Amino acid sequence: MTSAHRPESVPRVQSDAVNQRARIVLLGATGSIGRQACDVIERHPDRFQLVGAVVGRDADGLTRLVHRFGIKQSAVVDPMSDAELPAGCTAGADAAADVAAMDADVVCVAITGAAALRPALAAVDAGRLVAVATKEVLVMAGDLVRRRAAAGGSRIVPVDSEHSAIWQCLRGEAAESVSRIVLTASGGPFLHRDLHDFAGITAEQALNHPTWRMGPKVTTDSATMMNKGLEVVEAHFLFEVPYSKIGVVIHPTSLVHSYVEFVDGATKAQLGVPDMRVPIALALADGHRLPEVGPPLELTAVPSLEFIPLDDRRFPAVGVARRAGERGGVAPAVLNAANEVAVQSFLGGSCRFDQIVPAVAAVVDEAPELPQPSLDDILAADAWARAAAADRLGRVVPV
Repeated sequence: MTSAHRPESVPRVQSDAVNQRARIVLLGATGSIGRQACDVIERHPDRFQLVGAVVGRDADGLTRLVHRFGIKQSAVVDPMSDAELPAGCTAGADAAADVAAMDADVVCVAITGAAALRPALAAVDAGRLVAVATKEVLVMAGDLVRRRAAAGGSRIVPVDSEHSAIWQCLRGEAAESVSRIVLTASGGPFLHRDLHDFAGITAEQALNHPTWRMGPKVTTDSATMMNKGLEVVEAHFLFEVPYSKIGVVIHPTSLVHSYVEFVDGATKAQLGVPDMRVPIALALADGHRLPEVGPPLELTAVPSLEFIPLDDRRFPAVGVARRAGERGGVAPAVLNAANEVAVQSFLGGSCRFDQIVPAVAAVVDEAPELPQPSLDDILAADAWARAAAADRLGRVVPV
C-alpha cells in the first residue's frame, strides 16, 4: 500500500475553509444511499447544498427532490415513456454523465450496478471529489479509474461502511506499518442455515437481512456474500493493498465495521451503530466529522463482540471474487456482470439460490486475459459476460 493513493493523501476540497458549503451531486438520488444522503444534507444546510441529481427511472421521486432542494440540474437515465420530467431535467446516459461532471465539490455515486461506471468516470475526469457507494465502479474498472483520477486531479473516498472504517483506521498511519486490513461481514440471513437446505432458499428469505436495509440486488449479494467479495476487490484499489493482505471475518452484530492490523501487533477498529448516515456524512464532508449524524454506540449495552472465521464452503463467493481480482484485467468486470445476471435470475425465479455463485464462477473461468483494458474493453467484457451468464443460467435446473 502506498500513501500516494490513499483517500486522505491529496489535499481536501475544503481544507482551507472547513465551514464552506459543499456543493453535492447525487447519482442514484432516490435509492437507499441517496435517500440517506439527502437526510444528511438536509440536517446540515450550513455545510451542504444539493445542486445536482441523477436517478435511474424514478422520475416522480426526482421531481419531489427537485422541489424539495431547489435542484437546477438533473437527469433520468432510463425514464418511462410517459414519465413527466421536472424542469431542468434531461434524459439518457449522456445526460447523467453531464450532471456528474457539472460544477460541484463532491459527487456521490450510488447508482446500482454497472450503470454507475460512465457517470463516475465523468466525475473523475472533471476532477471532482468522488464519494463511491457503488462497489461496481472500482470492481469493474479499478485500474482505469485510478489512472484517470490521477490525470484529472480527482480523489476517490469510500461510502461503504466497511471501507469507510478502514479509511478511518488508516488516518495518520504510515503505509509500511500496515500488516493487514480486515473487512467484517454480518454473515447475512443464512449464517447458520444447513448447507443442504440452500437449494430451497426463496427470494423472500434472501431479502430478509438481519442487520441492514438495502435494495434487493445488494441484499441478495449479502446473502451469498458476493458483496464481501466485491468489497475485497474494491479495497485493493482504494487502499493499494495486495489481495494477500485483505482478510474477511464474520461479525454478526455489525458493530465493528472493519479493522486494521499493524506490524507491531496493534489492531485498530472502527465501531458504531449500523447506520449508513455516518459514513455518508464523513465522505460528503471529505473526512470532517459532523455533529449528531447518528446515535452513539453504548458499549456498556452491547453483547460480546463475536468474530467467526469465514467458511469457504458456506460462502464460496469471496474466493471467486478474490481470484478474479488477482487475475486482473477484465476478470473483475466479468465477475460483476455475471453476478448481476445471476442475481436477477434468482430474484425472477429462474434459478436457485445455490446456483448463483457456481454460475458466476464458471463465467469468470472463461474470461479472456486482457491486461490494462480500456473502457471499451471493459464494456465489451461486461456485455460478453452478461450473455454468457444468461446462456449458462438458461441451462441450469429451474426452480
